[in-house]
Amino acid sequence: MSIKADVGGLLGALAPLMAGPPQPDDIIGGAFRDAMQSLALFDHVVVFAYRGQAKPVDLYSTFDADSYRTFVSLYQAGPYLLDPFFHAALAGKVGLWRMRELAPDRFFSSDYFRTYYSQTELAEEIGFFVPVTASVTVVVSLMRAMTRRVFTRVEMGLLRAAEPFVHSLVQTFWGAAAARFGAEGDDAGKPQSTDPGRDQQHVWSVGNLTTRETLIVDLVLRGHSSEAVGQQLGISTGTVKVHRRNIYRKLNISSQTQLLSLYLQAHGIELAR
Repeated sequence: MSIKADVGGLLGALAPLMAGPPQPDDIIGGAFRDAMQSLALFDHVVVFAYRGQAKPVDLYSTFDADSYRTFVSLYQAGPYLLDPFFHAALAGKVGLWRMRELAPDRFFSSDYFRTYYSQTELAEEIGFFVPVTASVTVVVSLMRAMTRRVFTRVEMGLLRAAEPFVHSLVQTFWGAAAARFGAEGDDAGKPQSTDPGRDQQHVWSVGNLTTRETLIVDLVLRGHSSEAVGQQLGISTGTVKVHRRNIYRKLNISSQTQLLSLYLQAHGIELAR
């Protein structure tokens, strides 16, 4: 029997034991951190609950005060709307994913990456995606700082074997995360919105952008190239470029950097450049 099968069997046997009484978030998160550390080394853990376009709820993290501001407070202020993990949760992804598997084709050279994500100084981020209701997905992220290498194939295999354990833990202890979103949090019967362009229309109302233009802005800021935008929308690359010129004209700007700056200003965010 392989090591992966042994670990999978061990963690699978632990899953039924998770049906105990409710525990505080720090106890749940600490137990998870310790279990995962037996499989792979990492520097940070953060657990977010996502519901549609709403500000994500932080359930647990291991950050100090300064890092918490970057990874949680700033993120919740608006950058989450451009995050590949947010969009993967919105799309209903399940299981363990690497950031680079979900990121758009130009994500790592985008202005969003340069102005926000690069501040995290991560070598890699991976996440367990666990839907807990029809409208809420909990994402448990493991992060490695730049001082380390990315997760190896062997480590990813061990962590994938742990998926049943992670899903059981999340569903048992954070399965009611919808209530954390406030009075309208208990919406298990509602499907998640998958149209960020429509939901962000108010951000661009100052430029009278159309719904199509708003969607293109969203895709471009997330790190999609004009070619990738065209493929998603079923239009030519040239048409995308025409839309982009019209968007810049309406907003009285001349670059994608200025476009991101307007986006951040609309959310009241100031980031280092």
